[in-house]
Amino acid sequence: MNTRDTTYRNGQPHVCAGYPSRRQFLQRAGAGFGAVALAALLEQVGLTKSGGALSPATVDPLTPKLPHFAPRAKSVIWCFMNGGPSSIDLFDPKPELDKSDGLKMEKGPITTFSKKVGPLMKSPFSFERYGQCGQPVSELYTNVARHVDDIAFIKACHVDSNVHDQSLLQSNTGMTRVGFPSAGAWLTYGLGSENQNLPGFVVMHDARSLPVGGPPLWGSGFLPNAYQGTIFRAGENPILDLRRPANMSEREQRRQLDFIGELNAEHQAEHRANADLAGRIASFELAYRMQIAAPEAAALNRESKATRRLYGLDRWQSAPYGSQLLMARRLVERGVRFVQAYSGGAPGDWDAHQQLAGNHRDRCLETDMPIAGLLTDLKQRGLLDSTLVIWGGEFGRLPITETDGGRDHNPDGFLLWMAGGGIKGGASIGETDELGYRAAQDPVSIHDVHATILALFGLDHTKLTYFHDGREFRLTDVSGEVIRRILA
Repeated sequence: MNTRDTTYRNGQPHVCAGYPSRRQFLQRAGAGFGAVALAALLEQVGLTKSGGALSPATVDPLTPKLPHFAPRAKSVIWCFMNGGPSSIDLFDPKPELDKSDGLKMEKGPITTFSKKVGPLMKSPFSFERYGQCGQPVSELYTNVARHVDDIAFIKACHVDSNVHDQSLLQSNTGMTRVGFPSAGAWLTYGLGSENQNLPGFVVMHDARSLPVGGPPLWGSGFLPNAYQGTIFRAGENPILDLRRPANMSEREQRRQLDFIGELNAEHQAEHRANADLAGRIASFELAYRMQIAAPEAAALNRESKATRRLYGLDRWQSAPYGSQLLMARRLVERGVRFVQAYSGGAPGDWDAHQQLAGNHRDRCLETDMPIAGLLTDLKQRGLLDSTLVIWGGEFGRLPITETDGGRDHNPDGFLLWMAGGGIKGGASIGETDELGYRAAQDPVSIHDVHATILALFGLDHTKLTYFHDGREFRLTDVSGEVIRRILA
């Protein structure tokens, strides 16, 4: 192809300005090919549609989306026991441990966090069997025990670290390091939100303190920030700084938001592929709508006295966590998809390095009645079939004593349970060894747990991906299997 039109000026050859040189042609062609490739990639990830206009998902990231297949659950309430509850003292008694009380553990080197290795210690609590399934439950959880036929027990879970920060991150994000989206963010990214006046993902932490690790546990990581969790608190002001300033009328605020919206729209027109920008724009309007919706959802005084008593709001030990779970029920009733309610804040978490008997007795007084009340209330309202309830911590406790009747961290074998939302009640999968140290039969990784949660919402964990830093990422990284034996 001839790309040059040569004339002569002052006896010297001259290339006409209207035609590019060979080098200029190749540069422009290469850039054009890149633009075509970029447009194709953007369309694949849903950032554009035919005609180059922004897709609805970019305009409002929380727009409801279709699942990959028919879902069993519509919402999840995750009762997260911060600090690491002891499975062998609550739901998984070990007769061999009772027989070996006070003896040295002979099963090879044992991994500890504190490096204080004492003898084997039997559980200080008694157990009884409950329900048609005959599940043993500790004397500390007698209210939850009445619901065992609605619960599936996963008894051989394991994580990769015995450090709180890393295990909490892995339990929530699938990874032991920061910077990755939480399970709630992934679920909201995959399905959007059903209530446009409330967040799709809500977190309630213990009033005593944030859990170790803090906001990255419910962050959006590299996903657009519209998918991160929103902190709710009990009382008249569930979200800090949500109320309209006292010196501003509703009309003035609406005009202000409209003006900001116009400016943001102009800026977005120049940066159409910026999903974070679209999320920030949508967050202004969501916050405006939440000024009415959030306080109404958090108005626990609108519940009957009998309902508040069901959650333990009439007892000082259980009232704080009962308030969280009653609010969680009100939120899922209003279309919030993912609610995480943390029990335990330092001081006052489940991290029983000393005096486990006293520590767990206090934590169970705080949580037993509220969790049982939640299961009862959901069932009475016909919501349990569509609401997945999860119980568990970041790891369990060792069968040996550490200091003064305490137990150290155990990431190698611990228990989680699930109920409702497509779960087979009364089911049980996996076993730890005879002392409760390691997962011995049908081990379950946290990736398996996450894959199962997504499957209950109609999402294939291998297909729910996000392109970042040169490759496709997913909640389950490169592993994970759905725990089908606990599905109804």
